[in-house]
Amino acid sequence: MKRLLEHPLFARLWQFIKFGIVGLSNTVISLAVYESCLYLGMHYLPADALGLIISVINAYYWNNRVVFGDGRKKPFSHHVRMYFKSLAAYGGAFVLNQLLLVLWIEIVGVPEWLAPFINLAVTIPLNFLVNKYWTFGQKKH
Repeated sequence: MKRLLEHPLFARLWQFIKFGIVGLSNTVISLAVYESCLYLGMHYLPADALGLIISVINAYYWNNRVVFGDGRKKPFSHHVRMYFKSLAAYGGAFVLNQLLLVLWIEIVGVPEWLAPFINLAVTIPLNFLVNKYWTFGQKKH
């Protein structure tokens, strides 16, 4: 089993699975905030922004700790730098998500509650690649 875990292909797959688990929790948080804000009468764009702000805290913590971290303690300044890179990465995906929301809702006519779920097919793989290779600076295997 240890050899399997050390194989580069399996290691990348396992890392993506862990990212997916973190992403699932992140998505649940983001969507819960989004749907709650819609329920309270907030416009869908600021509702999505608030969901992002709250969920990125969760994403950074678990991606740094479990998915891309190497187990070594790092100085606070490192965490600040990495957190802002994480915000930038998720912020880029957020802008794409907002544009897609407008496309789905305003142009295509998809219901407000459904549009964020459609966007996940684009934002999950993109977030993984950006976080792996830019935010957490892991070299390609």
